[in-house]
Amino acid sequence: MLYFKRKKKKVIKKKKIPKKKKVVKKKKKAIKKRSLKKAAGISRGKEAPIGKVTHYFPQVRAGAIIIKKGKVAIGDILRIKGHTTDFKQKVKSIQIERVPVEEASAGEEIGVLMRSRVRINDLVYKVIK
Repeated sequence: MLYFKRKKKKVIKKKKIPKKKKVVKKKKKAIKKRSLKKAAGISRGKEAPIGKVTHYFPQVRAGAIIIKKGKVAIGDILRIKGHTTDFKQKVKSIQIERVPVEEASAGEEIGVLMRSRVRINDLVYKVIK
C-alpha cells in the first residue's frame, strides 16, 4: 500500500484593521424664531371670531372666507385655526366676486391670499392689538 503524505492546510490570519475613532459632533446653538413674526408685524393680542373658510384655491393660494360678524380690511391680522391648520397672517388683498376691495363686512364672502393651505370649515379670527 502506498501512503501519501497529507498536506497541511495553510492558515491565513486576518489582518487587524484599526478601529476608526468616533467623531463627536458639536451641538448647534438654538436660533430664535422671532424674526418671522416681527418682520410681518404680528403680535399677540385678543382674537375675535369673524367667520370661517368655505373654499381653498391651491393654484392661486387663495381662500374663500364668509364673514359672519365684524369687518376685515387690508392690513388686518387674521388667525386661521383648524384641525391641521394654525397660523397668523396680514391681509394683503381682498376680493369680492373677483373685484379688489379695501374692506368687507358681515354677510359677504371674500377671497384672501393665503400664505399656507387652509381647509374648509377652518375658523377665522381677527387679532385685535
